Amino acid sequence: MKAIISLVTAAVLAITAVTSCSTSPTGRKTVKLFPSSELAALGAASFDDLKSQQQLSTNSADISYVNCVSQALIAELPEPYRSANWEIQVFASDQVNAFALPGEKIGVYTGLLDVAENQHELAAVIGHEIGHVIAEHSNERMTAQVGAGLALQVGGALAYSELDEGSAAVAMMALGLGVQIGGILPFSRVHESESDQLGVDYMIAAGFDPNGAANLWRNMAAANPNSVPEWLSTHPTSSSRIAALTAYTNQVYGRYQQARAQGKRPNCVR
Repeated sequence: MKAIISLVTAAVLAITAVTSCSTSPTGRKTVKLFPSSELAALGAASFDDLKSQQQLSTNSADISYVNCVSQALIAELPEPYRSANWEIQVFASDQVNAFALPGEKIGVYTGLLDVAENQHELAAVIGHEIGHVIAEHSNERMTAQVGAGLALQVGGALAYSELDEGSAAVAMMALGLGVQIGGILPFSRVHESESDQLGVDYMIAAGFDPNGAANLWRNMAAANPNSVPEWLSTHPTSSSRIAALTAYTNQVYGRYQQARAQGKRPNCVR
C-alpha cells in the first residue's frame, strides 16, 4: 500500500511541478507550453464547427442585447484584447450556457437569457468566459493534460517494475484516480475561481453592478439543485462560489462606484 501511495503522490507532484513557471492575470504561477497563435486557430476552428452544427438565433432583440453587453465589456479589456475583432454569436438553444474561445470568439445560448435576469447577470457570465481566454486557461489545461499523461507513463513503468501483476494493476487504478482528483479537478476549480474574479473586474470597469455575479449563481443554484460534491467537480459548488463572489464584490465595490461616477453606465435591455 505504501508503494501505491508513493506512486500516486509522485504523479500529483509531477502535475503540480508543471504549473509554476509563468504568471496569470491574477498573479498565479502557471506554465503554458503551446503558442497563443495555435490556440487561436483551434478556437476559431471550433467556433466555425459550432456555427455549422448548431442553429444561430435570428431574434434581433436577443442579438442586440448580447452584443451590447459583450461590447461594453470588450471596451474595458486589456490590450490586445480590447482592440481585437471579437466575433459574437447567439445560439438558439435552451442550454443555460455561454462560452468564449481563443481567437476572440463569444457564444451565448438563448437559454441563458432566461436565467440571467438582467444585463448585470449576463455580464457576469460573459465576463467570466472572457476571463478564461485572457488567462489562457485552455493553454494551461492542455499543458496539464501533457503532464498527466507523463505522470501516468512514469507511474505505470514504476508499478510494473516494482510490484507483482495484481498489485501493479491496483496501483495503476489508484494512480489514475490520484491524477484526476489530486491534479486535474482542483486545477479546473482554480480556473473557474480565477475567471470569476476576472469577470467581476471587467464588469466593474464597464459599469455593470458586480452584485450581479453572485445573484446569477443564486439563480443557477435554484435551477440546478442537485450537484456532485465539490471535491469531485470541475467547478466550485454554488454555495462556495456565491460566498467567494460576495466577498470579492464587497472588497472591490468602491471601484464600481468610481466607474459609475466616470460615466460608465451601460444600458443593455432585451
